[in-house]
Amino acid sequence: MENAVTLNNVKKSFKDFQLDNISFSVKKGFITGFIGPNGSGKTTTIKLMMNLISQDSGSLTMFGRDHAEHAKHLKQRIGFVYAENHFYEHLTVRQMKRVIASFYREWDEELFVKYMDYFALPWKKKIKHLSTGMKMKFSLACALSHHPDLIIMDEPTSGLDPVFRRELLTILTEVIQDENKTIFFSTHITSDLEQIADYITFIHNGKIILNDTKEALNDQYHIVRGANERMDEDARHMFIYARETSVGFEGLTNQPEKIRRKMGQHTVLEPASLEDIMVYTTRSERYA
Repeated sequence: MENAVTLNNVKKSFKDFQLDNISFSVKKGFITGFIGPNGSGKTTTIKLMMNLISQDSGSLTMFGRDHAEHAKHLKQRIGFVYAENHFYEHLTVRQMKRVIASFYREWDEELFVKYMDYFALPWKKKIKHLSTGMKMKFSLACALSHHPDLIIMDEPTSGLDPVFRRELLTILTEVIQDENKTIFFSTHITSDLEQIADYITFIHNGKIILNDTKEALNDQYHIVRGANERMDEDARHMFIYARETSVGFEGLTNQPEKIRRKMGQHTVLEPASLEDIMVYTTRSERYA
């Protein structure tokens, strides 16, 4: 299976943080969700992918090409959507579009007009007068209108109302029907990824903890609940994290079959959500 992006032992150090030799791939033709708590390295990784900063060591390729050596060519193939607004506030939507369109050889004006109509965006309104939702719609319209092969999104649903969040996810689902398109979706709203992601990459403290299909994670990771008398030292080693109280225990495991055999029918196992996996893993001393 072809990779749209491949990071191999990439390291980037700052005064108080570092990406610690991270390796993962973004599969072409799929939606990859990128999750992790604040300060885990998501935005730094995206800046590396966008060639806004350079890695200290390791390699980063896009579509088989070194992302730094071929930066000019590769940026033509990338559409990017950020949670924060990076437009000129004093310009109108029409004027800002002209600025952005001038950078892309494959800009499709007809497609942009289609998105403008679909999103009901006002051509003559200044950027500074647009709502948060409208700015995001405009950003998405611009990102999609030059036929990018890779769409990178950094917290695109942050601050949006539930109606537009659902609308955005529907649009992304439609976009990915073209198997040549790839979406890399960084977010802390894991419920969005439950709906649309094919792959999940989980970063914590600058290290990649998980990189697998969403289905594989659903099969492997389970929440376990039961009475305290079912818990002993052998059982504790089967949990990534477990919380014990006076009324029982609850924990996250990636060894559900072993738990079933050891604890029997007196415990409850259910597939863990992405939020469960992220929250319990970050509490674990194993990944501290």
